[in-house]
Amino acid sequence: MERVAVTEAAASLLRELTAEHGPLMFHQSGGCCDGSSPMCYPLGEFRIGASDVHLGDLDVELSEPVSVWMSRSQFELWSHTHLTIDVVPGRGSGFSLEAPTGQRFLIRSRLMSDEEAVRLDAETTTE
Repeated sequence: MERVAVTEAAASLLRELTAEHGPLMFHQSGGCCDGSSPMCYPLGEFRIGASDVHLGDLDVELSEPVSVWMSRSQFELWSHTHLTIDVVPGRGSGFSLEAPTGQRFLIRSRLMSDEEAVRLDAETTTE
């Protein structure tokens, strides 16, 4: 069971960005300057701390997966939601690596079923 996924279009862009910038990571924006956009950074450029939750790792057919993080306070509101990182034409944030490409990452979300939520809770408590 996964909490976060990626579309093939977004995975393709991540492979291109990795070729240029090295390993990558996402931090799901909390809504201030960038709405609720997933922000893509070179791995380690965004400081992760005790107030962040690791949502999962995206397998985009690279040597390293792309980790996805969110602030704990935002996670409390979104914990029942499955997130898919996608990409669409447009200008993203100046802070996110895709900004100059003419594309922007976005989150597509759906509520998890009760069964999915129970499975995720069980997996989280056994890790």
